[in-house]
Amino acid sequence: MKKIAFIIPPSVELLDLAGPVQVFTEAKFYGFEADMEFYAFSEAPVSTSGLGFGPVRHFSEARLQEGDFVFVPGMDYDYVTSIAFGTQRPFFNWLKNMSDARVTVGSICNGAFALGMAGLLKNTECTTHWRRVKDLQQRFPEARVVGDILYIKSNNIYTSAGISAGIDLALAIMEDIKGPLFTHKIARGLVVYHRRSGMHRQQSIYLDYRNHINPQVHEVQDYLIDNLSKENSIETLAALVNMSPRNLSRVFKEKTGATILDYHTRLRREYASTMLNNPEYTIEYIAAQCGFKSARQLQRILKTTAN
Repeated sequence: MKKIAFIIPPSVELLDLAGPVQVFTEAKFYGFEADMEFYAFSEAPVSTSGLGFGPVRHFSEARLQEGDFVFVPGMDYDYVTSIAFGTQRPFFNWLKNMSDARVTVGSICNGAFALGMAGLLKNTECTTHWRRVKDLQQRFPEARVVGDILYIKSNNIYTSAGISAGIDLALAIMEDIKGPLFTHKIARGLVVYHRRSGMHRQQSIYLDYRNHINPQVHEVQDYLIDNLSKENSIETLAALVNMSPRNLSRVFKEKTGATILDYHTRLRREYASTMLNNPEYTIEYIAAQCGFKSARQLQRILKTTAN
């Protein structure tokens, strides 16, 4: 089973730690199989807010292997620039060994400085909190520090901007592992919108049109995703959320920027494109599963998209 390890450094920023942890916790609720583990490199770590932690295992006890993840959250910047931080060479060497063993290493906020001390940012695109971008570049001149970006992956290293950007990073990782539909469920469960980095891959119908908080529109969107093969008339959808068809059409367009018909068609087209990757499926079977009246209708829609 995949392991996701979090390091709790001295003076850790709570949201840097808790945000990504909650994303993976929510993923487990939806069936993602992974063990989450927590380690420290100093005794009795205390957060910047003064909240302390109980006994936490030493990082040397971690047994990670290829395909696992380890994250270093941000911490008080005075600590990052202190002599004490520089004395953590055993931890930095361990991070380097993890990376060499093909464990994916990630950081949130100024946790990137720990990756830099481990030598993991050489010739690697990376980012950190906007206040520390210049400092990170000066301290590690061989790093290719990128500003104005939420997160970035380079050379099997993930780094993110500050605080809540760790949530976006964790969602992006889950999308890479489980796909956009699964990630959409996590984001909805957390009541957040997955903000994609400018360098992340192309748009996803499962995640787009979700930058709103209207529960009835979300319920209709969820229903359409789960019932693509049904006719899904406007009357059926309106009854689902106790709205009139006219009012639902108006609110849906207002909140998403798309009509229900356009959104439904985009969902079907996306799912059909995914199914086409399976050589065992006929075009007729795919059309039926996606709710198209005929294979010819599906082919026409796919052709229109390609043009």
